[in-house]
Amino acid sequence: MSIRIAVTGASGFCGGHVARAAAESGAEVVCVGRRPGPVGEHRHWDASQGDPDLGGADLVVHCAAAVGDPAPGSRAEAEMRAVNVDGTERLLRAAAGRPVVWVSSASVYDPRTDRTLVGEDHPRAGHLNAYGRTKAAGEALALAAGAVVLRPRAVYGPGDTQLLPRLLSRVRAGTLLLPGPDVRLSLTAVENLADACLAAATAGWPPGAYNVADARPYDRDAAVREVLRAHGVRARIRHLPLPLARTAARLAEALPTAEPPLSRYAVDQLAHPVVLDLTRARAQGWTPRRTLADYAAGLVAVSRRRPPGPAR
Repeated sequence: MSIRIAVTGASGFCGGHVARAAAESGAEVVCVGRRPGPVGEHRHWDASQGDPDLGGADLVVHCAAAVGDPAPGSRAEAEMRAVNVDGTERLLRAAAGRPVVWVSSASVYDPRTDRTLVGEDHPRAGHLNAYGRTKAAGEALALAAGAVVLRPRAVYGPGDTQLLPRLLSRVRAGTLLLPGPDVRLSLTAVENLADACLAAATAGWPPGAYNVADARPYDRDAAVREVLRAHGVRARIRHLPLPLARTAARLAEALPTAEPPLSRYAVDQLAHPVVLDLTRARAQGWTPRRTLADYAAGLVAVSRRRPPGPAR
């Protein structure tokens, strides 16, 4: 008899990869969310209201989340709390003792302290936006309930609608401005995150928090160049002085918009070294297998298979 895994947010980027990986492993998959997932049964749930139906599931992987960088005090910020915090409380109540893997984020870590090597005991305060605050509050509930909490950083891969699209949209007139000098950063291939979700769920990882990322950190500028080349974007990287970048972010955050074009959080994520210590997850037997080079190679292979466009 196969295991039955409920995956929340399975119509999204991370949840979709987890659902497909679970199905490929032989599990029965229940996709829980507002829209059907890529595989298995669909059960409707709006994470901002009501309890999900988890009946018949042996365990739960909670990927449903509100993401973005909303302006402080905006309606979007309130909606983010309704999903990431209140939705977590409802999910845990519905889980009723079932094992839960809760997908968090390295954004919970305090940006005011050194992050050259971040362990799971790093302070979780001083957040620069609603996403970091609500993920920290949500995971606190999950940890108190005995869940396994995974903290990836900068998840990328096929189907990404946030990280790399935002980066590519910043190219202007063949130039991409990055704040401050080059730094070392952990990134997380979505396949590595999916593997960790399933390993934690099915192998019985002890409750607690675990960092999840690619096996080695990347030099920021080299990683960005690799992404640009893979997407066929020609652009020069130039460094914007960090004080100027911070000033621009503060001014942008003062604009009357739901989400500012630049924020202190975005500057922080690119301008300071952030390397996750993977020792705790590796001790459970998990090994990250995918790299940014794999992602780039996949994009190139897809582009070569596409038929040429019509002649002009």
